[in-house]
Amino acid sequence: MKSGELLMYNSLSRQKEVFKPIQEGYVGMYVCGPTVYNDVHLGNCRTFISFDIIYRYLTYLGYQVRYVRNITDVGHLLDDGEDRMSKGARLDNLEPMEVAQKYTNGFHDIMRTFNTLSPGIEPRATGHIPEQIEMVTEILKNGLAYEKNGSVYFDTVKYAEKTGEYGKLSGRVIDELLSETRDNLKNQDEKNHPSDFAIWMKASDEHIMKWNSPWSVGFPGWHLECSAMSTKYLGKKFDIHGGGHDLKFPHHENEIAQNVGACNCQPANYWLHTNMLLMNGKKMSKSDGNTISPQELFTGASEHVSKGYHPMVVRFFMLQSHYRSTNDLTDEGLQAAEKGFKRIM
Repeated sequence: MKSGELLMYNSLSRQKEVFKPIQEGYVGMYVCGPTVYNDVHLGNCRTFISFDIIYRYLTYLGYQVRYVRNITDVGHLLDDGEDRMSKGARLDNLEPMEVAQKYTNGFHDIMRTFNTLSPGIEPRATGHIPEQIEMVTEILKNGLAYEKNGSVYFDTVKYAEKTGEYGKLSGRVIDELLSETRDNLKNQDEKNHPSDFAIWMKASDEHIMKWNSPWSVGFPGWHLECSAMSTKYLGKKFDIHGGGHDLKFPHHENEIAQNVGACNCQPANYWLHTNMLLMNGKKMSKSDGNTISPQELFTGASEHVSKGYHPMVVRFFMLQSHYRSTNDLTDEGLQAAEKGFKRIM
């Protein structure tokens, strides 16, 4: 490594590489943002704090950075096939866009509290339906998708045969894949192969969020949103795509497939992934009570902490571990971070 070179660990190649931007002096970076049907999870905060540092560091090095971070406000399905936004609207007795605005506002508040810089562009999935329909049309035209009963599915087997690259990012083997794509469970029998995933879904009569398309009145697939929005604002080829480790498969794997399927071009040169935020050595989980919200952390209103911690102490704690390593949140660790933070101040 020469003086002045920046090394990045690229998830696609599984090794550190010297960073070379497509255009000298400029960086295009897309980071997958929150699904705004609920309050932002502390684990997501860790991801966005990590990319805030990456954004700041690239700017510090003198790059002009176009930082795009999306808002997912349609199409992200639960395991039972219900749209997360629709479920949030039903539970809160609100319109889906009221739910989206409420939790987007809350997300922005938390990001400001953690002193993260805002992205340059923050596109919403619902604001880019025409771009998504256009991308589905291109994938169909290129023979890598098929329509069944008003829904359109990406043909992973054909894509794998044509490119040999499905599973390259995540290391998955197509013959071992089960249906892990969050498509509506009742539509599984429409697929040619279990690993195929919906890029457009026909909506049922009771579905709230739906749009006209050449195939049906429906809504876009979750993975399609990021492919369409990253392409619109950063071009068919850009520098960095980031997100949490849990998005490698199926989300990012399927994004790559969609982009290649639409324009025969890999979207990003460098794929960066943050690791998980644990608590007391275990994965955070509401079901077993091993969870804490940002507000509970700040106020101390949780059995998991002995007191409240200043947001900058929490940020300092999160930044004490490498973004690709797991970060174990404990009361003892926060106390130590508080002492270290006060010394620096």
